[in-house]
Amino acid sequence: MGAYIVRRLLLMIPTLIGIMIINFAVIQFAPGGPVEQVIAQLTGTDVAATARIGGGSGGDFAGGDQNAQAGGGGDAVTSKYRGAQGLDPEFIKELERQFGFDKPAHERFFTMMGDYLTFDFGESYFRDVAVIDLIVEKMPVSISLGLWLTLLSYGISIPLGIKKAVSDGTSFDVWTSGVIIIGYAIPGFLFAILLIVLFAGGSFLDWFPLRGLTSDNWADMSWPERILDYFWHLTLPLTAMALAAFATTTLLTKNSFLDEIRKQYVQTARAKGLSERRVLYGHVFRNAMLIIVAGFPGAFISAFFAGSLLIETIFSLDGLGLLGFESVINRDYPVIFATLYIFALIGLIVGLISDLTYTLIDPRIDFESREV
Repeated sequence: MGAYIVRRLLLMIPTLIGIMIINFAVIQFAPGGPVEQVIAQLTGTDVAATARIGGGSGGDFAGGDQNAQAGGGGDAVTSKYRGAQGLDPEFIKELERQFGFDKPAHERFFTMMGDYLTFDFGESYFRDVAVIDLIVEKMPVSISLGLWLTLLSYGISIPLGIKKAVSDGTSFDVWTSGVIIIGYAIPGFLFAILLIVLFAGGSFLDWFPLRGLTSDNWADMSWPERILDYFWHLTLPLTAMALAAFATTTLLTKNSFLDEIRKQYVQTARAKGLSERRVLYGHVFRNAMLIIVAGFPGAFISAFFAGSLLIETIFSLDGLGLLGFESVINRDYPVIFATLYIFALIGLIVGLISDLTYTLIDPRIDFESREV
């Protein structure tokens, strides 16, 4: 097992580099980079889809001498950028230097990856704060949503899937399948709006808060009150996100258990006089859960880091999903690449942990005899 773990860890290096190279190359061809963002702000043509959070803005990179921008608009430097006509070419070159675009793309990439090896992610272009501090600031929201959504969805999906497999074809199986399908078909953001209308001071009840993860006076509360306040704020967002989150895992659990229940070893165990509970959880569970474990890394990463942009926006939860979206819109490359690097690395590590979990569930699985 040790050799397998080492091979997987070594394989992560080229995989991570490949992910970063592909995305770095794509970004180079994307129109409207950070230089254009600054130019748009200075010329009053900025139409960013979301407001930038934090103190920094594109004007901070201009060196404070906007009076020197006029003239020289015919230079080739300004022609590279939309809206730069009429601006001083030296001013544009200074912007390029401050953003690091005065260097070739390959040099910028190797410098970036060298910094990332030591987890030095630099500073945000437009927020005037270290990227790692920005990510840490947004992490509590994403961890809260991801952790409880994962526990909630798996806590519902696995027992429900097992019950549906045991009750296959009964009225319970039929009506729960109908509820699951309907819930999966309803968009989460639409259900979130319905919850707000019904329970958050809309047209009916005012039971739950509309925004934020905690109340304004949270610091003054006792610990029991803080815990209650925390879950009070999470109730509606988690309900909206969990509506469709457990559908796939429930049906996957059911089908996996049904497949195992119909196998010969189950009939043999029953013939030996073992109780149905012993057969189900002592024999079937171990084999049936392998496919559930296989899908865990994707569900884990999605729940923790992808989250739901619309849910975060609707409930005013400033998490990593909203941060990533705003960074893409505003072309904040340090934030984009840092979050990509961190998420990809965590995804690779979680994938390895998932494989190792196989051996805990079923010791018969031996990764040492497999080639990576």
